[in-house]
Amino acid sequence: MAVGTVLVTGGTGYIGSFTSLALLENGYEVVIVDNLYNSSKVVLDRIELICGKRPAFYEVDVTDEAGLDEVFAKHPEIDSVIHFAALKAVGESGEIPLEYYNVNVGGGIALLRSMKRANVPNIVFSSSATVYGDATRVPNMIPIPEECPIGPTNTYGRTKVMIETVITDHVEAERNRCKKAGQPYERWNGALLRYFNPCGAHPSGIMGEDPQGVPYNLLPLLGKVATGDRKNLLVFGDDYASKDGTAIRDYIHVLDLANGHLAALDYLQEHKPGVRAWNLGSGRGSTVFEMIKAFSKVVGHDLPYTVVERRQGDVLDLTARPARANEELKWRTKLTLENACADLWRWVENNPQGYRQDPPAEFVEALKAKKT
Repeated sequence: MAVGTVLVTGGTGYIGSFTSLALLENGYEVVIVDNLYNSSKVVLDRIELICGKRPAFYEVDVTDEAGLDEVFAKHPEIDSVIHFAALKAVGESGEIPLEYYNVNVGGGIALLRSMKRANVPNIVFSSSATVYGDATRVPNMIPIPEECPIGPTNTYGRTKVMIETVITDHVEAERNRCKKAGQPYERWNGALLRYFNPCGAHPSGIMGEDPQGVPYNLLPLLGKVATGDRKNLLVFGDDYASKDGTAIRDYIHVLDLANGHLAALDYLQEHKPGVRAWNLGSGRGSTVFEMIKAFSKVVGHDLPYTVVERRQGDVLDLTARPARANEELKWRTKLTLENACADLWRWVENNPQGYRQDPPAEFVEALKAKKT
């Protein structure tokens, strides 16, 4: 029995596809909109292979209000939105800021306007730990709690802060409007999910991250080095105030992250909190060198790297304090860094062309055998 219909923007992307899969596996109906800028429609086949259900799909850009309106008109049963669609690379955001503001901020506003016309009240927003900026500037803020002052140090983080603000103002305005009209105001809600560094792949080996062009995140880059697609990894700075001089990040398996979105959606529907922010992370910080060592161990040999200058906007430590999510959402990470490395290596080693190739036959047969 379905527990509702969810529109997932950016649902063929990395985190969006895994969240769509988790929704389907937990009884939701799913409608995906994505412009396929950095993703592939093939992911729909992989979702169906894994769970036996296929999300509805529309190739629509999140900045296209008329296109979004059409999707909502075709699916009046949609009662919630999980919003992923965005440009997401910290370094790139400083190089092409207008594109980032157009897609991330403009797209978020277009989506909320369309949601309002369709009377869809709940939104779960894929925000980022980058909204906190350099949390070491404030005493006792590592690991980072939700109370940490906002202070992004790069364009990408600033776009996330802007949409968090827009969602907050929108939900508050709709609640006030409903109160004045004597209508149920509690139905308007927003979850701001500030998460840290997603990684890993599906343990089946047929679904993972497939960035078009050069990936910007550490683990996908390590995967490219391990398969020989890249000569070596660039480590951006070894002069940070950490135990080995490299930046510290909180890595979270994408399956845990997907389940965090479900937990937040359930919380909105059950508790109707208005707007609430939650950190989704493990609470464990790992340095870049520690990650290289962990992934090298799974691959079976050392992976080459070169230390270069720090990137603009990077900070020392982004480690979550996930106590609020643990307590309120009854959610916590279950999978380890070792799980993430092993799952990622299974994906990249056996799918060197990503979604531009058929999945290994033995992996598909193993999935079918599991279902029978």
